[in-house]
Amino acid sequence: MTAWRSKRSARTMAALAATTGICTSLLTGCGMLPGDARADEGTVTVMTWAPEGTEATNMPGMPAMAQAYARWVNATGGINGRTLRVLTCNDHNDSVGAARCADRARTEEVAAVVGSYSQHGRTFMTALESAGIPYLGGYGVTDEEFTSPLSYPVNGGQATLLAGNGHQLADHCERVSLVRPDTVSGDQLPRLLNAGLATAGDRGPAADIRAPEDASAYTEHARRALAGVGLAEDGGGARAAGGADGTAGDEAEGACVTAVLGGRTDTFFDSFRRLREDGPGVRIASVLGSVQQSLVDRTGGPDSQWEGAYATGWYPVSSDPRWAQMKSVIREHAFGDNRIDAADPGVQTTWIAYTVLRAALEHTEGPVTARTVRRALETMPPVDTGDLTPQLSWRYDDMLAVRDHPRLVNAMVTFQQIRKGTLAPARKGFVDVRDTLETVPGGS
Repeated sequence: MTAWRSKRSARTMAALAATTGICTSLLTGCGMLPGDARADEGTVTVMTWAPEGTEATNMPGMPAMAQAYARWVNATGGINGRTLRVLTCNDHNDSVGAARCADRARTEEVAAVVGSYSQHGRTFMTALESAGIPYLGGYGVTDEEFTSPLSYPVNGGQATLLAGNGHQLADHCERVSLVRPDTVSGDQLPRLLNAGLATAGDRGPAADIRAPEDASAYTEHARRALAGVGLAEDGGGARAAGGADGTAGDEAEGACVTAVLGGRTDTFFDSFRRLREDGPGVRIASVLGSVQQSLVDRTGGPDSQWEGAYATGWYPVSSDPRWAQMKSVIREHAFGDNRIDAADPGVQTTWIAYTVLRAALEHTEGPVTARTVRRALETMPPVDTGDLTPQLSWRYDDMLAVRDHPRLVNAMVTFQQIRKGTLAPARKGFVDVRDTLETVPGGS
């Protein structure tokens, strides 16, 4: 950027500050406005994107957490004396929006896209690759996040969650229905869940129930889910298929329904609950992101339909003391931003991704660019995330080399269950599902 433009930007911001007496909090450095691409050796510019205000899955807490993180590090001297500047972008859950976010990242010459969510990996990753921009700590919802050489995932994505969910349910369920998005990414989920179920040896594949991500009711899909576990619904509640007296008795034992519909998961289970009222008990399950503590709280806590449900996550439960520092940063630097929920796995992923970014910047000498950040990520020692994940490293020897997921470095999940209205560990510590992922048939 030319010197005269930098001076003009500085004069503009000084005038604005004098007029308003405030400093924008949309970014991290005082006096910076969206679209101001000013940068120097003392400033590192990155981007975080996620969908907000859409009819499907929304992740507003991720960019909000990125902004709070940057306020925190800048208030304590920056990173190696550098100011962290965060740009945010709404991808609107569509490919056009994802392309616009990626184009802006290229135009602004960001050093990395960090802690972000988008379902349109084919769109954004190609754009980032052409500009050499690393994608650090994506949510893990697309295949490209585990195949692109410029992607540095901090968790195992949807693959580990579904394989882990199958592994968790294999111990409790004889028959399973999976309700999942009728999308390209959703098409990958049944194979992953079934690989986990197969760890029990005698479990058959789950019934595959495709559903839209943006429906306002799922009555028909709930009927199909019940039928998938051997139960019928006749208007008076679920009943065991083929029961002579129309009652289920113990025939619903071992029947489980798991749903992975993001923000619409509770909408599905609300329809499901209405169908199975006065019917036999059916265990329900999901993965973190589709169910989380805030959802349980607002639907009745211990009286919620979620009581007793199983959930598979990437990280320790939100009440674990290992999240104390993140919660402190939220309290002190988010300024009451209600988009941030410390129990949201998207927020947690953004926190971990910025923890890794900080380590990379501390490992970088001289000007920070996309190229030097990539070099740091691929050469620096493993990053300690405070035991929220295993130590993370993307050196060649650290890749797990799981088929179709060559960038995978963390195949750990946690098993959780909702007890007395609270997500609690169902098994101590992490569960490694790498071996399960290696059994997934073609194209997982």
